[in-house]
Amino acid sequence: MSNQIGTVVAAGERWATLTRSTRETQITVTLKLDGTGETTIDTGVGFYDHLLNSMAYHGLFDLEIAAAGDLVVDEHHTVEDVALVLGAALAQALGDRSGIARFGAAAVPMDESVATAVVDVGGRPYAVVDLPFRGKRTGGLPLGLIEHVLESFARGGGITLNVKGRGRNDHHLAEAAFKALGRALCAAVTVDPRRLGPASTKGSLG
Repeated sequence: MSNQIGTVVAAGERWATLTRSTRETQITVTLKLDGTGETTIDTGVGFYDHLLNSMAYHGLFDLEIAAAGDLVVDEHHTVEDVALVLGAALAQALGDRSGIARFGAAAVPMDESVATAVVDVGGRPYAVVDLPFRGKRTGGLPLGLIEHVLESFARGGGITLNVKGRGRNDHHLAEAAFKALGRALCAAVTVDPRRLGPASTKGSLG
């Protein structure tokens, strides 16, 4: 791929397998948009796996991620590169994006926390993230990386996303945010049989 995010190993109707290999990480992602929420995810960072699983499960995406990275240094490279490849897999699976709803929004509570996600999968990468975590880390994931994950995912996928939330428990807030993102993406990528072309008054997306 020209953006150096990865190599398309295989692709079909609304699914894709991408791989990316550098001196820092080796990543393979398979994403099926019209799935049931089945996941097999191993990034080496347990809480990150949990968040990605939550997103896919509530988005009804089938998702497989196998990642090996330089975790002996820190989590940054692995977490960032997985997000980039996952975004690129989404873009590949969407194809020309014709016929989809394009926009999606969801709000998800988790105990004392609540998060909202609003997305546009029309090819314009931009991210606004407001998740005020109280601590520095949950499990093996530095919470400061979550904003970067969402920005990288948006960049790789050509997605505009706005994710906001509030809560007292960092685990709950992060999980609510990824569940909301999954539900918003599910709505946005849904094919509307009434729409014969791109969901844009310009006649094209991007």
